[in-house]
Amino acid sequence: MPGPALTWELADGVAIVTFDLKDSPVNKFSRAVKDEFLATFTALEQDRAVRAIAVFSGKPDNFIAGADIEEFVTIGSAAEAERLAAEGQEMMDRVTRFPKPVAVGIHGACLGGGLEFALACHYRVATDHPKTQLGLPEVQLGILPGASGCQRLPRLIGARAALDIILAGRSERAPKAFRLGMVDELVHPAILQDITIAAARRLADGWRPRRRRPGGVLAWLLDRNPLGRRLVFRTARRQVLERTKGHYPAPLAALEAVEHGLKHGMAEGLKREARLFGQLAVTDVSRKLVQIFFATTQLKKDFGLPNAPPPTAVQRLAIVGAGFMGSGIAGTAIVQAGVDVRMKDADLPRVAKGLAAARALLDDRLRRRRIAKYEYARLAALLSGGDGYAGFGRADLVIEAVFEDLSVKQQVLREVEAAARDDAVFASNTSTIPIARIAEAARRPERVIGMHFFSPVDRMPLLEVIPAARTAPGVVSTAVGFGRRLGKTVIVVKDSPGFWVNRILAPYANEVGHLLAEGASIEEIDAAAVGFGFPVGPVTLLDEVGLDVAEKVSQVMGAAFGERLQATAGVTALVKAGRLGRKSGRGFYRYGGGKKRGVDPAVYELLGVHPNGGPRLAEILQRLVDGMLNEAARAVGDGVVGTPRDGDIGAIFGFGFPPFRGGPLRHADDLGAARLVAELERLAERYGPRFAPCEVLQEQARRGSKFYP
Repeated sequence: MPGPALTWELADGVAIVTFDLKDSPVNKFSRAVKDEFLATFTALEQDRAVRAIAVFSGKPDNFIAGADIEEFVTIGSAAEAERLAAEGQEMMDRVTRFPKPVAVGIHGACLGGGLEFALACHYRVATDHPKTQLGLPEVQLGILPGASGCQRLPRLIGARAALDIILAGRSERAPKAFRLGMVDELVHPAILQDITIAAARRLADGWRPRRRRPGGVLAWLLDRNPLGRRLVFRTARRQVLERTKGHYPAPLAALEAVEHGLKHGMAEGLKREARLFGQLAVTDVSRKLVQIFFATTQLKKDFGLPNAPPPTAVQRLAIVGAGFMGSGIAGTAIVQAGVDVRMKDADLPRVAKGLAAARALLDDRLRRRRIAKYEYARLAALLSGGDGYAGFGRADLVIEAVFEDLSVKQQVLREVEAAARDDAVFASNTSTIPIARIAEAARRPERVIGMHFFSPVDRMPLLEVIPAARTAPGVVSTAVGFGRRLGKTVIVVKDSPGFWVNRILAPYANEVGHLLAEGASIEEIDAAAVGFGFPVGPVTLLDEVGLDVAEKVSQVMGAAFGERLQATAGVTALVKAGRLGRKSGRGFYRYGGGKKRGVDPAVYELLGVHPNGGPRLAEILQRLVDGMLNEAARAVGDGVVGTPRDGDIGAIFGFGFPPFRGGPLRHADDLGAARLVAELERLAERYGPRFAPCEVLQEQARRGSKFYP
């Protein structure tokens, strides 16, 4: 029975239904698809030859990715969004109440509405393939699972386990989902269809699966009695507030939906779930998070150049520098891309240390059961190293991750060109030095590019790709393509000092020195930024980056842009005293046992300052943020990023600009150029020309225009 998305065929009493949304890389639920599901199930119910149903996806590596977000953004009111959720709930209820058993075979991403559909089915089989992941990521879009997910998942696996998934918007790989009880069977992809159809047939013959919720006595104490549940919800609420600082309403609303449903029953829970979904869908936070979702989706197809040639597949990677960054890149390349990695450093002890650090990422995945032992052994065998350039002749891409010094990087480039193939790409992991300057030493400057990774490489999601004027278009595509294989969000930026992230961070970090000199305390400065929504304050950020690295960056920025981005002498004083930040155990803060142990009072003496009240918290925040917004606008005017979208994504993924504010350029639009220019003029009058509003903002104020029309 053909249709635009659903087809089915009968095999010995079992209707094999295939969901394959035409002209779309993934399956997703829209109003039209929901209507087709309901029509198909009605037809199957009326067909007496059908005894059971088995549902599969026609996509190679995707089951159902969730709801159609394009439809979601057209919602104009909370009432309309509530209606949409209620319609989704009705469809899932239709599946659950279906008089014939419904089994589902899951391979690939099973997310959001896809998982809610699977939960509504009577039996779930999933493949053990790494691409099979099950989750409810809705809170990442500022909403909650509104098609019964907040009711069904807790009833299946218990409140604690369900809240872990729902409140973080997390996805679980199939083996973990099986252990939690989200799926009934775990099988190899080759037998998914056979096993699912067999299960549907057994269900039709009267067999009923016995499900035992994992967790033992602890689960009984916490999940299955009112006192235990109260403790679970109280703990979850505290953890959500600690994590979100109250900036994101969706996790608290999801918590309320789960709690209300378990307390008052399924029907009341569904009503509350739909109502809360409706309220969240029209919030500014949700709109901003959806904009980020669309922006990152678009970036996955954008190679930063018009008519970009296809990337060259990188099979072998070579890395010069086995330190913190080099080993981080190596470990990430093996774990994410499964490529052959060869590391090189000045001596064998450094190489050995780098290899061990890279392998630690694999160790962690094995420990967390993300990979099996045989896969661990296969990936570990891809990693090798030495103190010479042996093996570099086979590399498709060579990444240099040595000290941030122009002459050192140029020397490495000369050596690599002598050892590597003529068509190999040479990428510099520089954070500030223009690529054109590095490429001055190249015999093949068209093969030279910048790939600026952020620290720590395995956790930071952004990669800045920096072509120089003479870089070949195919080299840009190759760098971007490989960055995406590493799981990075990639933006292509102009070759200029500091590129995008460090350029707009410079005034933010530099203002710390000015604020301390005026009597602000370290805790106050960090608290102001965290209150605004940054994950950490600027002082903590300096410690995390490394004060020696920050000093080097500030020197480059000061030399390039003069007094406006000239840092105060504070960081240099700390570096001279051996305080390099977290990595040395002390910077502005003290560190021990892997944790921050509070401000070191000796810092104030070293800096020659004393906290005595200083500027008010609101003034601190305005100086930190407005300086950054001003520099971001100026950098856009200089063409450092191709679009405001790239700039905002770079700031969010590069250093944690608050996602619920949409990025610095969207935030500037929300404030309005006229207001921002007035604030900057007042700050410039009091604190000097570093706050003078840039021409881009002044022009916007005159015209009433914005970054996003």
